[in-house]
Amino acid sequence: MPQKKIDSDYAAEVLDTCLKAGRLMVEGGSEMYRVEDTMIRIASNAGVSGARCFVTPTGIFMSLGTQSYTQITQVKKRNINLELVDRVNELSREFASKKINLDQLKLKLNDISQRTPDFPIWLQIVGAMILSPTLMVLFMGDYDWLDFPAAAIVGGVSYGIFLGIKRYTNVRFLAEAVTALIMGTMTIGIWKIFPNVVVDNILIGSLMTLVPGVALTNGLRDLFGGDLISGIARITDAALTAVALGGGIGLAIKLFL
Repeated sequence: MPQKKIDSDYAAEVLDTCLKAGRLMVEGGSEMYRVEDTMIRIASNAGVSGARCFVTPTGIFMSLGTQSYTQITQVKKRNINLELVDRVNELSREFASKKINLDQLKLKLNDISQRTPDFPIWLQIVGAMILSPTLMVLFMGDYDWLDFPAAAIVGGVSYGIFLGIKRYTNVRFLAEAVTALIMGTMTIGIWKIFPNVVVDNILIGSLMTLVPGVALTNGLRDLFGGDLISGIARITDAALTAVALGGGIGLAIKLFL
């Protein structure tokens, strides 16, 4: 039995809501299959069956199928923010259980878009200070006790610089390259003051906080799941980030060591 034609204004509202939810999830670093599933579920719970979507890291296409309504949205910024992904999923579940209607869902998504949930900067820096010496111990077996505070200081300061540069520039990979250069310079400076510290240990512990491990993992998952475009794009993005980090460290070693 053919599906009943829905009102064009309602169809546009459903599409806009689905695309907004999908864009927020892609910006938060979600896997493509999860984004597509959430968008299809929102459309289905809104009373629209046969919806189709195609998600890439830079753009999302969606059509309501037999309704002949189609829209596209661009994704211009991407990050790893699992809190953002969780918020959108939670709203999708509330909409499915009829706790909120379509208008409320759209308003809440707009609110999340304008006030992206994230941890405060000071807490992220403290986390980097704790994580850097921990990863140093994990990856490097031979270390000196002086390496612990050195790795914590370099990791925390470098991560704060990374957040600052990333906030004020739209140039891709610039923040990673400049941060790695400053990180290498700081480590070499500490080594010249305290010759007992091991440069390799400090650098590896500090760099691990910037290595795009989640992006690489999601890229491989998309690739193995059949999302070839998304998988290749994400793996390439992660590889270029690694090149920027390595280039910054290499330049610091070349100039100052």
